[in-house]
Amino acid sequence: MLQPDVAARVRDAFPVLGSPVGLAAEATVCAQLLQTVARGDNLVLEGQLRIWAGELRHR
Repeated sequence: MLQPDVAARVRDAFPVLGSPVGLAAEATVCAQLLQTVARGDNLVLEGQLRIWAGELRHR
């Protein structure tokens, strides 16, 4: 997530991420990671996770 080129390669490798099932999976993982931030872990990811969550809401 912190590397846009890596994120793009992942999306290319796993086209299911663009499907409704993939969207549900992404939303689940994003929510779980945001919970870790709320507990004080993975703080470096917080900004990117919030951007990702916003993007997911508009898909």
